[in-house]
Amino acid sequence: MSYPRALLAAVLILIAAVPTVAADDSLVIDSPMPPPGWALMEQKLLKANGDFAELFADRYIDDRGYLLHTIRWGTLDGPDDAIESFYNWTLAHALGGPDSILNLFKKALDGHYAQYGEMRTVQTKIASNGAYHREFIAQSDWFHTGEGMRGIMGQGLGDPTDAKLRSRMTRFAKMYMNDDPAAPNYDPQHKLIKSLWTGSDGPMLHKATTYDWVGDLTPGRFNLLHGPKGRSQLVDMASVYDKMLAHCAEYLDSVGDHPLNMASTGLGLRAYALTGEDKYRDWVIEYVDAWKRRTAEAGGMIPTNVGLDGQIGGEYNGQWWKGTYGWNFTIFDGEIEQIAHRNTYTAGSWPGFSNAYLLTGDTSYIDTLRKQLDLIYAQKKVENGKELFPTMYGDPRGYKYKGKPEWYQFRENAFPSARAMETYMWSMDRKDLRGVPVQGWLAYIEGKDPGYPERALQAEFGQLRRKVQSIHEDDTTPDTRLADYLMGFSSLQTDALTNLMLGGYLTGNIWTLHSRLRYFDPVKRRSGVPEGVAALVENLAEDSVTVTLVNVNQTQARPVIVQAGGYGEHEFLSAIVDGKPVEINGPTVNVHLEPGTGSRIVFKMKRYTNRPTLAFPWDRGLVAKN
Repeated sequence: MSYPRALLAAVLILIAAVPTVAADDSLVIDSPMPPPGWALMEQKLLKANGDFAELFADRYIDDRGYLLHTIRWGTLDGPDDAIESFYNWTLAHALGGPDSILNLFKKALDGHYAQYGEMRTVQTKIASNGAYHREFIAQSDWFHTGEGMRGIMGQGLGDPTDAKLRSRMTRFAKMYMNDDPAAPNYDPQHKLIKSLWTGSDGPMLHKATTYDWVGDLTPGRFNLLHGPKGRSQLVDMASVYDKMLAHCAEYLDSVGDHPLNMASTGLGLRAYALTGEDKYRDWVIEYVDAWKRRTAEAGGMIPTNVGLDGQIGGEYNGQWWKGTYGWNFTIFDGEIEQIAHRNTYTAGSWPGFSNAYLLTGDTSYIDTLRKQLDLIYAQKKVENGKELFPTMYGDPRGYKYKGKPEWYQFRENAFPSARAMETYMWSMDRKDLRGVPVQGWLAYIEGKDPGYPERALQAEFGQLRRKVQSIHEDDTTPDTRLADYLMGFSSLQTDALTNLMLGGYLTGNIWTLHSRLRYFDPVKRRSGVPEGVAALVENLAEDSVTVTLVNVNQTQARPVIVQAGGYGEHEFLSAIVDGKPVEINGPTVNVHLEPGTGSRIVFKMKRYTNRPTLAFPWDRGLVAKN
């Protein structure tokens, strides 16, 4: 039987329009692509992070996992700083770094809990039986607690089946859900956390002391970053201890809820993403919803004190802008002997509202943050051609409160553009970029700086090289190092990799990974790109992401699983590969890269439509056998 030529031509065109799909439903990439410079640098940087982690651990961690330094309680140089030295190691591993990074982190974390559990204080009552009970800080504020927990908050990205992690995260979350009698931090009736100071010992329902913030005097000579001469010289702590106490002389008000406490929702989010148990999700939503209502009561301003009666400003006669670390926290810092302005309203609220958004896809949480930014932006002044924004609100120090608070402490570059950038990444609403300079990574994904990826990766190598040099030149010993000393050269290089590989953006002290993509190695059964695979996110839109995937290995094929979102919270609808469409309709897709090949892929997607999970794709039954 013969067929008309026109029909045959139509069939051939139709066949050519469909991308190659392997028997296991993988999308096959077979277009040759010489290894781009950015791809080679990504692969080298992932490995270099592992090399650096081993160098740092060999010098500064002992066989027990103890950090080699002098331990002491305090928020200036205490337990949160010690483990913060490893804050992004789990992220570096989850991106595709060597398994040694994760193994060393877990060793350091176990050692940290043991090391600081053994610590004892005399004048500082909250740490008299150790800094940690049941592996959680006895009492501290979430600005510092959050700093110390960034590493474990990211551990589930690459280690979701670890039984110890699941036990810890569920135990920690229950301390903030009224589900742990020994740690009654949460009031379910008023839906509030009872104090700025909380932890495994419960809330502090009285004023703090300067010792709570600074800790006991530790005899010895140290490279004090908070001392008068900084890192370069040894200083006898006894000679500056009074100054250290004076640093926190006005940090004593503690009772009542504070937006910093919203950072605790990271525990509930992880517990839910690890277990799928709704009670953790429900608590996050309940608590953040209460903060959403309070913010509306304050006219769109995020209040920095909520009384034990549930009323905004309840500990200050209705003045919701008051409180330690509040809108009106203008103090005299006795250490530096000058007025200081320390308002931290964004440090817990942005993580908290975004965690609720990640769990629900409800844009009203982002609307709350946008309203707060709008109120600040509306106060903009222009003086001598410079834009000035306020950083504080309330009754300025030195003036008697007359019943009407005001904005004050206007500064150049004070608009929280990093927070506005985060808000834009969640909303993809161009209005949220108001006040955000179009430069760096933003300029790149806007198509205005094509050379940015290679420059950014080169800069990361430069940072790593300088940190290696710092280790080789370091002449300190454990008896002259405090916890914060090592933070200056312990971190791995993940910022550019997170931007470029995942389309993710992380700022601040307390992380939840919001990203467009993540990758998994189906052969090694682990998180991250397989060895030889590199990824470059080139464009982000509300309903799509454009990424180039390349296999720099010229002799071996590489399978990779691409996931929509850091927690599978997005959904792929379809993909366009070299101009050819393919349907997906799921949170993951298998991609098979032939040796020496690569392609630009445009994924069409719905964002924040799935409930987040940390389970690997193969444990969710989403991935065909490769």
